[in-house]
Amino acid sequence: MADASRNRSGDLNRGTNQIGVRLYNERLVLSLIRQHGTLPKADIARMTGLSPQTISIIINQLEADGLLRRGNVVRGRVGQPSVPYSLNPEGAFAFGLKIGRRSVDLYLINFVGEVQCLLHQTYAYPTPQGVQDFAVAGLSQLQADLSATTVARIAGLGIAAPYEMWTWAEEIGAPVADIAAWRNVDIRARLAQLCDWPVYYSNDITAACAAELMFGRGADYVDYLYVYIGSFIGGGLVLDGHLFPGRTRNAAALGSMPAHNRLPGHRPGQLMGVASIYVLERKLIEQGRRAEILWQSPDDWGDNLGPALDNWIEEVAESLAYAIVAAIAVIDVETVVIDGAFPVSVRKRIIERTRLAIDSVNQQGLSPFALVEGSLGNGARAMGGAAIPLLANFTQDREVLFKENN
Repeated sequence: MADASRNRSGDLNRGTNQIGVRLYNERLVLSLIRQHGTLPKADIARMTGLSPQTISIIINQLEADGLLRRGNVVRGRVGQPSVPYSLNPEGAFAFGLKIGRRSVDLYLINFVGEVQCLLHQTYAYPTPQGVQDFAVAGLSQLQADLSATTVARIAGLGIAAPYEMWTWAEEIGAPVADIAAWRNVDIRARLAQLCDWPVYYSNDITAACAAELMFGRGADYVDYLYVYIGSFIGGGLVLDGHLFPGRTRNAAALGSMPAHNRLPGHRPGQLMGVASIYVLERKLIEQGRRAEILWQSPDDWGDNLGPALDNWIEEVAESLAYAIVAAIAVIDVETVVIDGAFPVSVRKRIIERTRLAIDSVNQQGLSPFALVEGSLGNGARAMGGAAIPLLANFTQDREVLFKENN
């Protein structure tokens, strides 16, 4: 990798190296502007309770750092003309590495979540060395096409991966010995030795939830349960506009919830054994059909999956309905966001059928809640990985998510 990335501008790093009130206020201002899109200084002062003079100093510094950009003067209102400020898309960049059960992705996004470039690779199952080789080669390849200015503003690499990968050998259909290698591998530490930037690690679905909050429809809701259906189903939780990772950073682990469809003579299974894409993969294989399209082309499965897809959607909806109602009874959020690594048409069908299934579940004593579509689809986890360095450096959520990195 080019040495240019080692010589990042002092402006970009200034905020990440300071501690105390000023750093907190800077992150507060950046978080508010990200949430609202654009804000003038007067509105920021009102929202934060800080003095106009303090806000002016903070805004001017963030603009000088290249993190904010000034909009056109707005005239014609009562009082002085106002100048709206927004995030500068080129103010910061970040890499995101998604390690999945069937594929690996490397994304580069800018400060507002726009994908600049990406790499995608499928495999039968993930191995530590294979993922490392892909990441190192991919970072070099993508960085080679970037300007020195862009490289200087890369905030880090975020890894989004399932926890305890070694426990899923049977579901993944991989040799136990190969998957067991993950038990003794710290992939974050490995890549940190080979990478020019700070490297962060998060559960893949928690990361996807963060991406929806920062760059997607999640910013429209104060509290919500996030449901993501990938190779395995998982979840995330946002409370009071902030990602809530939980005590062990595994909050809203929906895949581990008991499944509704208990088989006679068997103990209840888990939601991941019903409402996950690997289940659809098995259905297709049992019918003698090829299932590679699920991973090779997650945004377009074509029109030939037939009854296997129809049956899977019905099973997902029925089990997911009970899981959602059970979760609402505990966390009392107003919204449930559903997304996944599948085409938009499939997402719409799952949500439609889940709504109908929820109507048949007894909800006595619960407040109404809305079911809405996520907006990032297959890219959510890789974008979430890239969101982690941005969360760590430029938002208030750092104190919740990254205490060990302080």
